[in-house]
Amino acid sequence: MPTYELALILRQMPRPEMVSVLKRTANAIFDKGGVIRKLDNLGTRPLPFKTSVHGLVHRTGSYFVYKFDTPPATVEDLEEEYGRDVDIIRKRIYKADSTLQEQVSCTLHEEMLPPAYRKEVQKMVATANKNKKKGFQYNTGYDYYPFQK
Repeated sequence: MPTYELALILRQMPRPEMVSVLKRTANAIFDKGGVIRKLDNLGTRPLPFKTSVHGLVHRTGSYFVYKFDTPPATVEDLEEEYGRDVDIIRKRIYKADSTLQEQVSCTLHEEMLPPAYRKEVQKMVATANKNKKKGFQYNTGYDYYPFQK
């Protein structure tokens, strides 16, 4: 099953109601055969612009991100179900990039090396040397720069 991210903006509400909305969204994922990997709370903030959803105008919202695995056929059903929920201001489901998760892994041995011996630093130095332009060398036999105005 591929990994997806669900970015939610919930309307401003008391904490017990927010917990019930989060449980309701999680149960919708479980009912479709999905598995939740992570839930991030990004806090309550003012929205970038006032938003009208389900006949109400919202100026603040609570931001949450779910990381979950589910079959691809159920994503449209989840979007439809969340679209009908009056407590959700905005919802977006993105397919998570699995190649980034594989590249993130590293070992303690690599981290303990001095910076000059780390692979990332060596790549940066090689890139900088490749893009380096050759300048005028003063040891060419000329005692002046012939192209100076």
